[in-house]
Amino acid sequence: MKVEIDKRLCCGAGTCVLAAPAVFDQDDGDGTVILLQSAPGAEHRAAVEEAAARCPTAAITCL
Repeated sequence: MKVEIDKRLCCGAGTCVLAAPAVFDQDDGDGTVILLQSAPGAEHRAAVEEAAARCPTAAITCL
């Protein structure tokens, strides 16, 4: 799995961090998403897909 983020779309809601804290974090300055793992292992697949589905601005893409 490959994960991409579009920081321009991110509104800082933090739902991604709640769903997959091993893969996503938030910038302390503006709250936007920080991608910790661009190619997370299979054990993170469900959490990353949930994070992408819950993102209010569709800033996360799973490939």
